[in-house]
Amino acid sequence: MSQLHSEILEQPSVIRRLLDVETDRVARIGHALAGQDIRYVVIAARGTSDNAARYGQYVFGALNRLAVALAAPSLFGLYQRPPSLKSALVIGISQSGQSPDIVRVLEEAHRQGALTIAVTNDPQSPLAEAAQHVLELHAGEERSVAATKTYTAQLAAIALLALSLAGQSARPNALDLIPDAMEKALQAELAAQSAAERIAHNSRCVVVGRGFNYATTFETALKMKELAYIEAEPYSSADFRHGPIAMVETGFPAVLVAVGETMRDEILELRDALREQGANLVVLGDDETTRHPDDAWLPVPGGLPEWLTPLVAILPGQLLAYHLALARGSDPDRPRTLHKVTLTY
Repeated sequence: MSQLHSEILEQPSVIRRLLDVETDRVARIGHALAGQDIRYVVIAARGTSDNAARYGQYVFGALNRLAVALAAPSLFGLYQRPPSLKSALVIGISQSGQSPDIVRVLEEAHRQGALTIAVTNDPQSPLAEAAQHVLELHAGEERSVAATKTYTAQLAAIALLALSLAGQSARPNALDLIPDAMEKALQAELAAQSAAERIAHNSRCVVVGRGFNYATTFETALKMKELAYIEAEPYSSADFRHGPIAMVETGFPAVLVAVGETMRDEILELRDALREQGANLVVLGDDETTRHPDDAWLPVPGGLPEWLTPLVAILPGQLLAYHLALARGSDPDRPRTLHKVTLTY
């Protein structure tokens, strides 16, 4: 078994540990920020962590009614023109906490008097040192180059923080359902292997979703690029209809994330349209009754509030990317030209 595969399977225990250890600390952070003049959130991140930030855009918006911007770190360093961060909560997300451009955003935010939080797997990292508050991921050492367990831990940390900022210091039962739901999601492995073999001969595809699982769309596509070297482009289902759908032809592979009641019908309507164009479809779905026999189906467990489904829906996506790498003859533990820690300035 590869290191990457081991870390994919480790995720339920990582989330259990994070929830057990960090819930009280997040409650204290929420209490410390209560009454502060927070009018919007700015999140600085790169790579996989940037996809966790996309999740944060939806969660902080839905639970806290806060507008969320993704930072442009180059403005803080290369251009030396940082924007005003008055009344902002600035969050840096990084597995390693090492990247200088992300650290620089929090340092500038602190200089301007903004509130800062670091979400990282290393509480001794430069990012943690630059922040007023730290959320530790408790994922243990992540040896594989491609991030898996730290990504879902970042999502869980964001979920806890959003609840705390909303004044819900007690952990709701829904969060405790996540590790068991992850265990069920991992049972999709054989289906993921079959789907991977179905599309492995293609060098390009699209991954389409919307809403809370927009982040799942981006992260699944990123894993397919990193591990299997497939040109996998992520799209919102709404944006996909505004032009990119024209490139779909017979045999073109499309991965659809049909998870959550709000977006399910729209995604399935798109599925039917793509089938008429001859697309080769892989569907991550949480409603078995919507399954079409012509599609590759990756089951996602139901029963979670929609805003928490990205913590579970990504696991079949990770397994798909892992098996795509194997089917295409790549080593998922040693993706070419990539390093575990990438320092950007």
